[in-house]
Amino acid sequence: MAEHQAKRSKGDLESGVFVILGSQWGDEGKGKLVDQLASQADVVCRCQGGNNAGHTVVVGDTTYDFHLLPSGIIHESCTAVIGNGVVVNLPELFEEAAKMESKGVKGSWRDRLLISDRAHLVFGMLQEVDALLEQEKGKSSLGTTKKGIGPTYAAKASRSGLRLCDLLGDFDDFAKRFVMLAEGYQKRFSSLNVDVQEELQKYKTLADQVRPMVTDTVHYMNTALATGKKILAEGANATMLDIEFGTYPYVTSSICSVGGVCSGLGIPPQSVDRVCGVVKAYTTRVGVGYFPTELEDEIGNKMQEIGREWGVTTGRRRRCGWLDLVVVKYTATLNGYSSLAVTKLDVLDTFKELKIGVGYTLNGEQLPSFPADQR
Repeated sequence: MAEHQAKRSKGDLESGVFVILGSQWGDEGKGKLVDQLASQADVVCRCQGGNNAGHTVVVGDTTYDFHLLPSGIIHESCTAVIGNGVVVNLPELFEEAAKMESKGVKGSWRDRLLISDRAHLVFGMLQEVDALLEQEKGKSSLGTTKKGIGPTYAAKASRSGLRLCDLLGDFDDFAKRFVMLAEGYQKRFSSLNVDVQEELQKYKTLADQVRPMVTDTVHYMNTALATGKKILAEGANATMLDIEFGTYPYVTSSICSVGGVCSGLGIPPQSVDRVCGVVKAYTTRVGVGYFPTELEDEIGNKMQEIGREWGVTTGRRRRCGWLDLVVVKYTATLNGYSSLAVTKLDVLDTFKELKIGVGYTLNGEQLPSFPADQR
């Protein structure tokens, strides 16, 4: 047993699924860890979210910013999978791929990228709807990325969304359903303009481009498991942004905890071998929402400057604060971490005093767990 533990502690991937998740509000450095492990993996997967996520990978002098593509795609030995739990913006997928190619990644990525036929599509009009919903909320807006992710998941839940298998099937039926979707949103938002014919022509072209990459990834993943493949699952966003367990309503629209790996890839729970929680040595958050250890002073500004804390997806300044162990313990409870990877310790090198959040109190009494209502 001790010999087996020693072998695993080296970080080598073994057959089964190794999951990497953010343990805070995102931007913990998951992309770097994925990149380090992807060279050992046969398959690297995204299981949830969309292009609202942002992972930065630096290789030599080249910096890659990934939003939808699994960051392991730069390794030619890897198959990259976008699972059924991901919502896919096709124009931005190909734009991201073009940027990756311009930085030297060969065109072979097209043969190594598999996209679930069950994945839902993010349309341009849904990005506009996202912005209109935020505008309606006024001062109570959630601070979304306005990438259309929330409205796409909402359409999925209301059974009015469109999937890749719909796009690649009977296009006349796809067109009818697209028109119905557009008309429904236009009734809700009088200012929403959708050039339906232009959009349909665009998606007819995109269908031909994406067709070779689309497959039944549930079958692919379970076959990979059965044949002993080494699989790396790359969590997007982070557990404190999880729609179920995060700081609701200031969360994303998908399941960012370990359960989202199984539902977003179509794999059984027992296939998950290890779960690594990535923890930044301090805490950051983009946008609005609950943040108990936030530093709205010169110390917070210093963290932000030294850590170069700017959002990869939105370019927004990240709010900074001390490490919150209540949050880390809570997400460890939810995800059952088998290991933790602590990042950006060096950012704190010049601070004379460090503080850590160890408990929350309410009316003079310490709370036993992370509260559902943070007001």
